[in-house]
Amino acid sequence: MRLSIADANKLVVRTLVQNGMPAEDAGIVADHLVDAGMAGHPFASLPRVIALVDQMRRRGPSKRPRVVTETPVSVVIDGGNTNGYVTSVMAIDSATERAKKTGIGVATVHNTWFSGRCSYYVERAARAGLIAIHTANTSARVAPVGTIDRIFGTNPFAVAFPHPATDDPVVVDFTTAATTWGDVLLHLHTDRQLPVGQAVDPNGAPTQNPQEALEGAFLPWGGHRGSGLGLVAQVLGVLAGSDPVISDTGQSGFFFLVLQPSLLGPDGGGLERMEALLTAIGKARPADPVHPPRLPGSRSAARRREAAAAGTIEVDDAIYQKILTLVPPD
Repeated sequence: MRLSIADANKLVVRTLVQNGMPAEDAGIVADHLVDAGMAGHPFASLPRVIALVDQMRRRGPSKRPRVVTETPVSVVIDGGNTNGYVTSVMAIDSATERAKKTGIGVATVHNTWFSGRCSYYVERAARAGLIAIHTANTSARVAPVGTIDRIFGTNPFAVAFPHPATDDPVVVDFTTAATTWGDVLLHLHTDRQLPVGQAVDPNGAPTQNPQEALEGAFLPWGGHRGSGLGLVAQVLGVLAGSDPVISDTGQSGFFFLVLQPSLLGPDGGGLERMEALLTAIGKARPADPVHPPRLPGSRSAARRREAAAAGTIEVDDAIYQKILTLVPPD
């Protein structure tokens, strides 16, 4: 089914508020989830309402996020057990403000939890003309390479930088696992099997059953490469204040780095050289003529424009009905 963007936003806000989330926070979350739907990422869109309500019920009351320590270039934020959608906006905006003034901004968050698509946050900084790097560790879902026990989270990385010639930032966002928690939940809620090679059951046997994957472990993306990157994100999160190995109701750690592009080069001509690089990629001979070269983030940007023009997003019928059960009757 298709929902208007306005109705989807209202549904998210209403559901979260009636389940105990402050209205201001619910608005921040709704903007993120609806944007995910517009950008063509259904697993990160309205299905997350179901998981958020479950987490709020299991985690109990939250406090307002607050700054613990700060310097001209850095800030440490105590999330107060508030969800990461809210604390990450606070963190990236704080780092961006510092980078505009000093050339560099670093922010970390602890005492927080799931934050959704990391690209959403780095893109905020890139639209302000800055480079942003973000990692997060999450609830233990992933077995490090060579093991079958859940130690790492899906631990995403995201990097964004402004495109010198367009309004659309270049955005790289990837999980260090073979799949994501949200995608496994979407397969579970819509009664579909997972692709081969993404997960093992509790005994370490390969599985395509999403429930068995949730009870067992996800595999790292790309073997040793994904496992190594997952370790980097896990360590940065631990240094930011997370639990070493994060339970389903444990606390995550987020790391944000924002830079002025001019800080990096010797002559201030870095953006012109970057434009030449991006142009070369766009002009490269395609391996498949049907699929010309594209930059990371460009497909999401195009889908976002299409959704804005149509005024609607796609929502799975089963997900919509499940969300309605979470809203107490008037």
